[in-house]
Amino acid sequence: MIKGAHSHINNMPPEIILYGGTGQAKVIRPIVEYYGSKVVAVFDDTKNLTPPFRDVPLFEGKYLEEWLSKQNKHKIGFCITIGNPHGRVRIRFHNMLMNEGLKPVTIAHPTAYISENAVIGEGTQIMAGAIIMPEAIIGRQCIINTKASIDHECILEDGVEIAPGATLCGSVKCETNSWVCAGATVLPRVTIGCDAIVGAGAVVVNDIPATKTYVGIPAKEIKRSRRNT
Repeated sequence: MIKGAHSHINNMPPEIILYGGTGQAKVIRPIVEYYGSKVVAVFDDTKNLTPPFRDVPLFEGKYLEEWLSKQNKHKIGFCITIGNPHGRVRIRFHNMLMNEGLKPVTIAHPTAYISENAVIGEGTQIMAGAIIMPEAIIGRQCIINTKASIDHECILEDGVEIAPGATLCGSVKCETNSWVCAGATVLPRVTIGCDAIVGAGAVVVNDIPATKTYVGIPAKEIKRSRRNT
């Protein structure tokens, strides 16, 4: 599975930093260690955050440059462990850390299935039991969560999150920073607009405009929207 076009997946430097110190960090660390790399530091901009690990130091993000000045950058990769609705934040940090000379880590749990001709963008995280089918295109800094299913020819732009157990049927398009929540189903050829949210358990039968939140069966708009920059 991790060959050819997928050779960048789980191809990690020996040392990894995580940017984001809550639940996503706890999910990612065991995968990093499974493939033989080591989490050496966690960074987060939240003041007074409880460290996610007892044996890995937690730093505020403002100390990143100082910390990196004492490291061999060629040995360090990064994984941005911040869930949605913060896909645009992941993209911003991705660009910042690449400018610092660090390598983005594209990671997949060993139980995930990825079709040979699917395209997986840099920094994307694919969790346990996730399925990505033929000719799917996944952008940068997406999160395909536990047991999520991405069917044939789906397109996920940068910063998308597909939550646990959610299903995208064939040829679905999810635009930048959209979020399909746990257990939702999106029917074939539907487009989810930029910054839109599909609520947990919803069934989406028509396109969803940018920034809107849809819930229910069939999914209908609720009067709440968000834009994360």
